[in-house]
Amino acid sequence: MGLKRVRIELARSPGFPEGSRRHGYEFVAPLDDEGHLDAAAHRLHKSDCKVRRFWGDEEEEHGTLIHGRAGWWFDYDSKDEADDEPLFKLDRHTISEGEYISVTEHDGKLYAFRVVSVRPF
Repeated sequence: MGLKRVRIELARSPGFPEGSRRHGYEFVAPLDDEGHLDAAAHRLHKSDCKVRRFWGDEEEEHGTLIHGRAGWWFDYDSKDEADDEPLFKLDRHTISEGEYISVTEHDGKLYAFRVVSVRPF
């Protein structure tokens, strides 16, 4: 197990037929040797599990990768659940380059993102 810095970028979608390198996330996550999220390791390293959201010309957002009963999500304000961005069945995904991750954005829409890098933290 180790903490990894993961970068995901918007995959092809109706508004972005080629995807977009300017829309995505970088986050730190505890991954096991197969590339799955490790909830036990997350409990030990919560303070390291940060996320940066970059979205075109919008101001960057900084938050935390959270794990709970509802799964995994990005949180930018612990006092406001409206900003939470759930990660679709992330506990079942392998996080490795070329794989895809789905994130529900602030607008409630589900977007697909391609994992472009997984590096040691």
